[in-house]
Amino acid sequence: MEYLDFELPIKELEDQLDKCQIIGLESDVDVTNTCKQIEKKLEETKRKIYKNLTAWQRVQLSRHPNRPYTLEHITTLTKGTFLELFGDRNFKDDKAMIGGLGQIDGQSFMLIGQQKGINTKMRQYRNFGMANPEGYRKALRLMKMAEKFGIPVVTFIDTPGAFPGLEAEERGQGEAIARNIFEMCRLKVPIICVIVGEGASGGALGIGVGDRVLMMENTWYSVISPESCSSILWKSWEYKEQAADALKLTSTDMKKQKLVDDIIPEPLGGAHYDKVTTFKTVEQYIMKAFNELKDLSTTDLVSQRMDKYSKMGEYKE
Repeated sequence: MEYLDFELPIKELEDQLDKCQIIGLESDVDVTNTCKQIEKKLEETKRKIYKNLTAWQRVQLSRHPNRPYTLEHITTLTKGTFLELFGDRNFKDDKAMIGGLGQIDGQSFMLIGQQKGINTKMRQYRNFGMANPEGYRKALRLMKMAEKFGIPVVTFIDTPGAFPGLEAEERGQGEAIARNIFEMCRLKVPIICVIVGEGASGGALGIGVGDRVLMMENTWYSVISPESCSSILWKSWEYKEQAADALKLTSTDMKKQKLVDDIIPEPLGGAHYDKVTTFKTVEQYIMKAFNELKDLSTTDLVSQRMDKYSKMGEYKE
């Protein structure tokens, strides 16, 4: 397990517990009471830390290297039924954007999401989850296929942003994202979006328009990352914690502002501490959202989605 800077007190206590247990195994000394005391203190420390996380600490948790990424969510939820589909039928297949058909709890879905990769080699292969225009066009192709066959869509959002390279701009990055937003607004099947990690900028919005938008507890959703915001406002990344607070990017903030529909709770310490529970909870929330949408007529579905996004940003003086 890798630890973040604010998790170091937990690491120290876990190391103490390991040493205590080893002493008990390798000697005749009874360390039962000592181990129990350390376990109690460890539990108290965990609750104290994780119940009082700052916005920046939640950003750090969303990027935790042990956190389950999109492909792990999809393969676990579909239990071996996932069939990946490739290519945008125009330029090439984008490895940062994955998609295909699969079943969750017996119901077929078109599953689409950004994949970051689990190690350095895979992250390079997946372009760190930053999709090119062909990635968004592949996602749109799969969504239109789902619409044709009446299959609901589930998207998994986890990206530091769309790829900002020159070649991406040359191939129409902005147009591809704008086209997806436009088409998703009027797609004639239910769309459920789940933010499982980072939800940054237009890269997230490119697959983020849905009838239900769900955020996992320790994720963030914002027009810009705290580091980039800090570099623009203060010409330095040193103010990223202050920027994170000001951006109101946590799941609680997003729910309060009615920009997302629900928060998916995570196990104490984050999704990576208990993946089995995490995947079960995500499945429950996806199926709950689907059951709320499945009986709506096409007209009502699109109308409610349009109305939902039209109301965003309204304010009274």
